[in-house]
Amino acid sequence: MALQLAAAGVDAAYESRKIEYTKPEKKAKYTPDFVLPNGLIIETKGRFLLADRQKHVLLKEQHPELDIRFVFERSKTPINKGSPTTYATWCEKNGIRYADKFIPQSWMDEPEKVKSKT
Repeated sequence: MALQLAAAGVDAAYESRKIEYTKPEKKAKYTPDFVLPNGLIIETKGRFLLADRQKHVLLKEQHPELDIRFVFERSKTPINKGSPTTYATWCEKNGIRYADKFIPQSWMDEPEKVKSKT
């Protein structure tokens, strides 16, 4: 992803931001993989484990102003062995945008989002 962003002339540092959120039992911090200059948060995933899915549900509830999107190695991967739910269907169910392998140029070209103070 870093090479793709650099080749596109997009200045987005890897894991350069911390976002606080609260787990049911304690405070926690989330470090996004990339924050694009327009404010979009890009999370890259090969495996999308239960803990990651739970974290992103909490982040979406606690920070609805953030636009977090996923780039998966393969979005048609089932969330568990034998599950009919894929990474893609989980994202769709939770109102989260996603792509496969590369950040879509259209995401990089979107106008700037309002940046959070977190």
